[in-house]
Amino acid sequence: MATAVPAERDAVARAFPEPGRPTPLPGVTLHRTGTAYDLLAAGVGPALAAASVSAALTAAALEGTPYGLVVSAGIGGGFLPEAPVGAVVLADTIVAADLGAETADGFLPVTELGFGTVTHRPPRSLVRQAVAATGARAGAVLTVSTVTGTAARAAELRARHPRALAEAMEGFGVAEAAAAHGVPVLEIRAVSNPVGPRDRAAWRIGEALEALTTAFGKLAPVLESWNRHEHRHDQ
Repeated sequence: MATAVPAERDAVARAFPEPGRPTPLPGVTLHRTGTAYDLLAAGVGPALAAASVSAALTAAALEGTPYGLVVSAGIGGGFLPEAPVGAVVLADTIVAADLGAETADGFLPVTELGFGTVTHRPPRSLVRQAVAATGARAGAVLTVSTVTGTAARAAELRARHPRALAEAMEGFGVAEAAAAHGVPVLEIRAVSNPVGPRDRAAWRIGEALEALTTAFGKLAPVLESWNRHEHRHDQ
């Protein structure tokens, strides 16, 4: 489970019966929960998240205990009215929303420039089961390097990504690291604020962290029972 910051990691950990034990690795520190899960505060932003998750995946592979799934988890902004504060969102598509070029005719994703990718898709069967267990809404979750702070920017993102339910800063980086190691990925976000004008008085971080804990309490049995080999057949 990869979060951005320790507060999110600790919110996830509260869903499990045992607190995490710090386990230092080269470049990162995992928190092992005493169950099948390792928790990682991977850092803020897609680049640091990708580097930290890749370090953890590499260490596990070298130890002969590779991971079967990577989960990007945390809080984020929600697009109204579909994802109000306190709602939980599961990504059926993880999108790098600002990876590309601005032109006179508008934004071009990096794929239209002939490079890379801008989307990762979690296993459909896993998303379906997770939605059924948590009651979350499934849709696109955008990864941005600059958090949206204006109504105009929010409208622009929704115009380009009409299925977007939330934005955050790490999911695509986590997904890139997982893809490089051939491991499926899932992203789950609890909404702490609306996407739009920056209004810190309207943020409900505590409420969102509580929603994240509750969601993981319901999600854990799904993660334990999901067969990663289904991933080959449900893309």
